[in-house]
Amino acid sequence: MTDLEFLDHAEKLLLAVERSCDRINDAGEVDVDNQRSGGMVTLTFPNRSQIIINLQKPLHEVWMAARSGGYHYRFDGAAWQDTKGAGEFFERLSQDATQQSGAPIRFTA
Repeated sequence: MTDLEFLDHAEKLLLAVERSCDRINDAGEVDVDNQRSGGMVTLTFPNRSQIIINLQKPLHEVWMAARSGGYHYRFDGAAWQDTKGAGEFFERLSQDATQQSGAPIRFTA
């Protein structure tokens, strides 16, 4: 994958996270504050816990830090998969956001 291809796929992922937050907030499910700074998105939940998603451009990876741990994802041509076999990005994000917010939350690509 070239640098430009990585940036294109990674930007789509970050936009999908932001749009999911907008949908969740509009539905009144949970108040999820999302702040974007360049290649990093910080999600803050009502209990002040956070999930941080950031781009690692030299490695062509997306990293996510949550209470459950840190995860590294690479695009496999169809989805962002954990480099250690722990599954797909949006599934893990949904699980961690649900755990940290105390309410069921679903993020989608």
